[in-house]
Order: sequence, then C-alpha cells, then structure tokens
Amino acid sequence: MPKTKVVLAYSGGLDTSCILKWLLEKNYEVICYIANIGQDEDFEAARTKAQKIGASKIVIEDVRKPFVENFVWPAIQAGLIIEDVRKPFVENFVWPAIQAGLIYESRYLLGTSLARPCISQGLIKCAQENEAEYISHGATGKGNDQVRFELSSYYLWPEVKVIAPWRLTEFCERFQAPWSMDANLMHISYESGILENPNNEAPSDLFLMTKDPRNAPNATYRLEIHFSSGYPTLLRLEDGLELKDKLEMFTKLNELGGERGVGRIDIVENRFIGLKETSIFIKQIDD
Repeated sequence: MPKTKVVLAYSGGLDTSCILKWLLEKNYEVICYIANIGQDEDFEAARTKAQKIGASKIVIEDVRKPFVENFVWPAIQAGLIIEDVRKPFVENFVWPAIQAGLIYESRYLLGTSLARPCISQGLIKCAQENEAEYISHGATGKGNDQVRFELSSYYLWPEVKVIAPWRLTEFCERFQAPWSMDANLMHISYESGILENPNNEAPSDLFLMTKDPRNAPNATYRLEIHFSSGYPTLLRLEDGLELKDKLEMFTKLNELGGERGVGRIDIVENRFIGLKETSIFIKQIDD
C-alpha cells in the first residue's frame, strides 16, 4: 500500500530537518519544497541533506523576482511592509510592499510575512503536481507564521491537510532550539527560545546579515535611487555603476546596508493567538 504523501516547506535548517525525519518515522512519504527567496543558503547542501535523511523528492524554486516586485515594493510604496522564487519574490511581493509603505508597529516591514503567501503558492502547486494529500511547515505554535501559511494554503486549496509539528507536544518535547530564525533576501527574523526573556541580550553571533555598527565603516557612501510611481527604476552607485534590474538593485542595497550595520531592530509583537513576543529583525533595505 503506498504511503501518504506530505510536501514539507523545507529550509535545510535544523527545525525542518528534524520535521523531515519525524514525518518519515511516522511513515509518510515526504517531498521537500525549498523556495529561494534570497536567503543565504547553500541549496545543493540542503538538497543533499534532505536526500540523506530520506526525502523522496526535493523541489527547489527561485521566487526572488516576483516576491520583490509584487509584494515588497508595492508595500513600501503604500506604507505597508510585505520558480527559483527570488525574482518573483522581489518583483511580486517585496517591491509592492515597499511601494505601499506597509509598516508593522511603525518599525517592521513584514519581511517574514510577505514570504509566506509566496512560499504557499509553490507549496500547494508542488503538492497538487505530486498528488500529495498533506503539506507541512516548521512555523512555531506561538507565532503568526502558522496562520499565514495555513490560511493562504487553504485559500489556494481548501481540501489540503496540514501537519504542524510544533503544535504537537510529542514533537516539542523531543526537539528544542535556542531560538527560531527565518531568512530571505528581504530580512532575517529571530524569535522564541532564549529571546522570549526580556532580560536576555541577543548573542553577538546571532546577527548574520549585518556588521556590528561599532565595527562598520565610519565613512559616507553616496548613491542615487531614481523612482517612478513609487518603484525604483535606477540605482547609481558611488563608482558610477548603474543597476536597473529590480532584483539586482534590491540585493545591492541590502549588501551596502549590511556592511554598514544598518537595519537592526527589536520589537514586542502581538500574536494572532493573543500572546506577546520579543522579536529581532534585520532589514537593511527598508532603512
């Protein structure tokens, strides 16, 4: 009798690797879906890891461009902050969100939030193409990501079934981590674990996307950004180099900001389920 198929939103990190192993132990056939939304990830290493653990298939999709163009820029423009999926992620999510000016609590431009519907689109597509009955994700049981993943997935496919291991006591007691991290080309977020205690200072090695501002260059860097209807159309760097591709502009601005320690914030978020939680965000492009 064939095993029930599950498509897992897989990152290659510890959390989703544990979930992959756990699902296999529960006798599911697991297909891993990896969305490239610009996170600093070795995708081939993630593929190899998933294969070694036992995934039956690994799908890697680049959604960066639609994410930035259709979500991020529109959100920033409006005051909202929102298959290699990096290009669609940038074009369809990131730039629209920046264009719209979407900002949560007047500080956070929704870098995690914007990626979820983009990933869900690919996740559901992958599940339907592979005749999978279930999808699975590594969102925590306390946070808002579980809601974003599941509502967007149910919208796209109302009949889909979801396995959310971090809501199961059995899984939580077996697997624990000092904090949870989510990364894409727009930002990195950190939460849960030791960060839930406001008396704990974030460890210095936690920050992967930005230099410590105390060690950043103490020098002026001048650049020009040209806009049309709220969208960037040209980035002119100090050395005269001009970039027009939306993904290239976005990536370069993040690189320049990270080198100068730009974009670190921490806030107390209001969770959909009624809890409050401390979160740390790295988001150079918005600043």
